[in-house]
Amino acid sequence: MASRPTDLLTLTREGLYCPPGDFHVDPVRPVPRALITHGHADHARAGHGAVLATPETLRIMAVRYGEDFCETRQEARLGEAIRMGSVTVRFHPAGHVLGSAQIAIEQGGCRIVNSGDYKRARDPTCLPFEVVPCDVFITEATFGLPVFRHPVARDEVRKLLDSVRLFPERTHIVGAYALGKAQRVMALLREEGFSEPIYLHGAMEKLTDLYRREGVPLGETIKVVAAERPKLGGTIVICPPSAIQDLWSRKFPDPVTGFASGWMRVRARARQKGVELPLVISDHSDWDDLCRTIRETGAGEVWVTHGQEDALVHWCGTQGIRAKPLHMLGYGDEGEAEPDAQGVETAA
Repeated sequence: MASRPTDLLTLTREGLYCPPGDFHVDPVRPVPRALITHGHADHARAGHGAVLATPETLRIMAVRYGEDFCETRQEARLGEAIRMGSVTVRFHPAGHVLGSAQIAIEQGGCRIVNSGDYKRARDPTCLPFEVVPCDVFITEATFGLPVFRHPVARDEVRKLLDSVRLFPERTHIVGAYALGKAQRVMALLREEGFSEPIYLHGAMEKLTDLYRREGVPLGETIKVVAAERPKLGGTIVICPPSAIQDLWSRKFPDPVTGFASGWMRVRARARQKGVELPLVISDHSDWDDLCRTIRETGAGEVWVTHGQEDALVHWCGTQGIRAKPLHMLGYGDEGEAEPDAQGVETAA
């Protein structure tokens, strides 16, 4: 007997729940069994009983929350069929950050793919997004408006390097989220030939070291020492977004303030944050890629979890695709702060 999508996933106060498999996906509260798409704190929380996630995501959670972040854990290998109750689940690359995955849930000829957060743009720090054909596609819509069309990230990094050459006496401070964005900016700088040490706020160290252990080429990085800040003219410093407006950033020589985020497309946001050098670099899909992905999955139904839900639901309707917003609470977007393991604000 064919299963209906609502037989496989239902919305509870903890988040999306699969009754026949008895598990939640990215629950916002502690649950007995959780499947986690990626390591950002609005999707990966501590305190669950059992956690199933990719090996990289499990290691990220251990760095952020400590080794006892859950009672038991299980590694999900990409593409591996895992039986849970009467359903089969598989993890597929999402292209968002290191270890990020979409989760396909199947039973009775019905396949639902929960994409988590995802992007289609190239990223040297993680595996590229994989299109998974499905009946129901669950998508985010962080940048789900036609105004959001992201430029090529390498071009944005070249703007940073051009500014460093133009103002060699000034420190260039770049706000970037501690998990994913910071390491992507570093890797892109290396691809563009920047070989000097990159200086890091202390909140960046542990996750950057993890990326390096996972084989991501980031080059030499040095932790910023308070007493050395006045001597760092001409360098690139990467820090959490909150630090660019903090007293911490004012001790550098005539700093140029940058911020790497998809929200930098909105110039008013850049001005509000006092950003002199906005870098439009996003780890989420833009409008065109959201629409392209929905079409390529062949899904006849789309559920939109968070972001600009209404616009994407409307677009689906114009394409003859059934769609609905889930109005889920507890998930942030690329500009919403989260506390990291050291209590410093970062963001997904």
